Amino acid sequence: MGEEERGGGEVVEILIKKVNEIASISDYRYTVKKQYCNLARRLKLLIPMLEEIRDIKDSIIPQQTLKALVMLKQALDSAKDLLMFGSEGSKIYLVLEREQIMNKYHEVTAKLEQALSGISCESLDISDEVKEQVELVLAQFRRAKGRVDANDVELYEDLLSLYNKTHDSASDLAVLRRLCEKLQLMGISDLTLESLALHEMVAATGDPGESIEKMSMLLKKIKDFVQTENPNLEAPAREKNLPPSGSGQAIVDGSHQMPVIPDDFRCPISLELMKDPVIVSTGQTYERSCIEKWLGARHDTCPKTQQKLTSTALTPNYVLRSLIAQWCEANGIEPPKRPSSSGTSKTVSACSPAERAQIKILLHKLTSGCLEDQRSATGEIRLLAKHNTDNRVAIAQAGAIPLLVGLLSTPDPRIQEHAITALLNLSICEDNKGSIVSAGAVPGIVHVLKKGSMAARENAAATLFSLSVVDENKVTIGSLGAIPPLVTLLSEGSQRGKKDAATALFNLCIYQGNKGKAVRAGVVLTLMSLLTETGGRMVDEALAILAILASHPEGKATIGAAEAVPVLVEVIRNGSPRNRENAAAVLVHLCSGDQKHMVEAQELGVMGPLVDLAQNGTDRGKRKAQQLLECISRFLEQQNHSQAQTEAPIEQPQPSSMANSGDS
Repeated sequence: MGEEERGGGEVVEILIKKVNEIASISDYRYTVKKQYCNLARRLKLLIPMLEEIRDIKDSIIPQQTLKALVMLKQALDSAKDLLMFGSEGSKIYLVLEREQIMNKYHEVTAKLEQALSGISCESLDISDEVKEQVELVLAQFRRAKGRVDANDVELYEDLLSLYNKTHDSASDLAVLRRLCEKLQLMGISDLTLESLALHEMVAATGDPGESIEKMSMLLKKIKDFVQTENPNLEAPAREKNLPPSGSGQAIVDGSHQMPVIPDDFRCPISLELMKDPVIVSTGQTYERSCIEKWLGARHDTCPKTQQKLTSTALTPNYVLRSLIAQWCEANGIEPPKRPSSSGTSKTVSACSPAERAQIKILLHKLTSGCLEDQRSATGEIRLLAKHNTDNRVAIAQAGAIPLLVGLLSTPDPRIQEHAITALLNLSICEDNKGSIVSAGAVPGIVHVLKKGSMAARENAAATLFSLSVVDENKVTIGSLGAIPPLVTLLSEGSQRGKKDAATALFNLCIYQGNKGKAVRAGVVLTLMSLLTETGGRMVDEALAILAILASHPEGKATIGAAEAVPVLVEVIRNGSPRNRENAAAVLVHLCSGDQKHMVEAQELGVMGPLVDLAQNGTDRGKRKAQQLLECISRFLEQQNHSQAQTEAPIEQPQPSSMANSGDS
C-alpha cells in the first residue's frame, strides 16, 4: 500500500512517532551542535499541529495536504538520519567534510520547508495558536542560512594543518590541545568510540580507503598527544602497561622513553597494539575482538579497504604476532596476552556429512597395517588440511591428530613427510595447536627434524614455529630438545630449511629460558656465518635472532667472543633500515659495561654511521643509536679526563727563604 493510500490519521501517527524519535536524540557533536539542536527543536514544535490533524476525519483532509504529509514523512526520515549521524558519527569526519555535512543540512531543511508549505492550516481548521507556531517554524527554516561558525573553520584548518605537518612543534601541540578540547577527545573511551564511529561511517557511506587513511592518521596523532599529556590516564585493562600508539617520536615518561607502537602492529579499528591479530579475506589484519565486533554488526566489507569480504573466516597472523612479541621484548615491554580460550566456543566445521564420512574412511586407512593405504591416506589428509579451515576442524574432530603423531616415527619417508606436513596444515587452526601438543607430538616432530628427509625437516621446523605461537608451547618445545636440531638445520639446510629454522628459533627465543639453550647449541656461530656468507640471503633473520640473544648474559658473551663488532659496524653503515636497527641493538648490549667492544667500535668509525642512524633510522634504530652515541661519548670524555690528569706537569718545590739567605 502506497503512502498516499494510507488514511490521514495513520500517516499522522507515523509522523508523530518520527518527531518523538528525533526529539529523543541528544548529545550532538560540537561541530554541528548549534544547527542540529535548532533543527530538532523546530521539528518538536510540529507535534501540536500533527495532533490536531490526527483528530480530523479522513474525508476532510484535502488530497494535496495528504500528499504534503507524505512528503513530510520522507523529509523527517532524512532529518532523522542526519541528526543521528550528528549524534553518533565520527567527530573528525564531521569537521573535515563540513561542506558536505552543511549541504546535507540545507537539503533536509529545504525538504521540510517544502512539505510544510504544502499543508494548508486554513483548510484543516487548525487553531490560531498552533497555526502561528507552524508559521514561525516555516519562517525559521526559510531564514536558516547554515553559515559555518568561525569555530568550525578554525577546527577545519587545525585538522588540515596537523595532517600536512610531519614534525612536532610547539604550535602543533597547541593545535592538538585545542582539537582535543573542542572535539571532546580527552579520554581512552572517547578515542575508542571515535575510531569505531569513523569505521561505521565508512561502511555506511562507502567512502574510499584514502579518506579513512587520512582520518585514521589524524586520530593517531590526537591519541598519541592525549596519552602523552595524561601519562596516568585510566585505560582499559588491555591497554595498561602498553606504550601509546602513533607514528611520531618516542614519548618521554619520567626518566625513560616509552617507545611508539609501529603502525603495522596496531589494529586499524582500535589503533591499539594487537594481541591476537587475524587476517580477513582481503588480506588486511585486525585485532580479533575488533573485527569480530565489526562482523557481528552485519558488515560484509573490509573496514580498511571497503572491499566486499568473500568469507568471514579469520586466519591468525602468526608471523605478525611473533614480530609484535619480538618488538615488546626488545623494548622491555611485557607482550600483550591473548584472551584465554577457556569458556569460548570451539570452531565449528561446515563440512557436509559426505565429507565427514570420507575423512573417517581415510582415518581407517591410517590404522591399517598396509603401507600403501597409509601413504595414500596421509597424502589425502595433507591436501585436505591445506585447503580450508572447515577441513582442518573436521579432520581434527574426527580424531586424526593422535594417528598422525604416531606416524611421525615411521621408517617410511613418504608417510613421515605426509604426516608432518598434515600436522603443519592442521596447526594453522587455532583450536588444533593445543590438541597437537597434548597428543605428544613434539618428540615426534623433533625426531623428524633430526632424521627426516630435507622436505620433512623443513616442515617440521615450520610446525614448531606454528605451535610456538602459543606462549606455553614455547616452554614445552624448548624443554623437549627441539632447539639443537633447529640450529643444525639453520646451518646445513636448504634455503627454505634455513628460513623455517630461523623463524622457529626466533619465536622460541622470545622466551628467556630458551635463549641459553640456543646459545649452548652453537646458534651464534651459525648466525655469524650467515651474516658474512656471499649473497647475504639470511642477514635479516640472523640479525633479528642476535638482537634477541644479546639481552641474555650467555648470548652477549658468545656474540662478543665471535668477533661480531666489525660485522655489526658494517651493517650499521650500509645495511637496510631494519638491519641497521637490529645491529645497533646488538651493539648496545655488547658495549654495556665492556670497554673493549666500545673502543673497537669507535676505532672502526662507528660514530658517523650512528649519527646518521640517530637522524634517519627507524624509531627504535634512532633510540639505539642515541644510546650508543651517549655511551661512547661518556667513555671518550672519561679517557680524555684521565689522560689530561696523567700528562699534567708536576710542580717543583720552591727553595725555602732560609736556604736562599744562606746561599747569599
